[in-house]
Amino acid sequence: MNWDAVWDVTALVLVLCGALLCLTASAGLLRFRDVPTRLHAATKPQVLGLILICLAIALAMRSWTVVAFLVPIILIQFATAPLSAHMIGRAAYRNGTIDERGLYADELRDAHETPPAAGG
Repeated sequence: MNWDAVWDVTALVLVLCGALLCLTASAGLLRFRDVPTRLHAATKPQVLGLILICLAIALAMRSWTVVAFLVPIILIQFATAPLSAHMIGRAAYRNGTIDERGLYADELRDAHETPPAAGG
């Protein structure tokens, strides 16, 4: 059995699955109507798609230096995707573009109704 061919086919399948997930994320951004569902579509499948593509690159290149280069990319994506989604969601809540009737719980209602304390 030729293991190089097996690793190459596995990398091909991972790239195709990752690309399909990234395509699904972009389709979700276009099709969904409200901010929370668009944020879900922008973060969940896109991050998983990037991880699958990075795994495919690592399998195809078969080098520890490539893996050492890809690990920070994945970690930065893990750190920035939820943070940016949180900030966009919070800005949409403040702008009033989120349908509040569709929320199960509204933890921000009390924080935005009470004025900040004077003097610090």
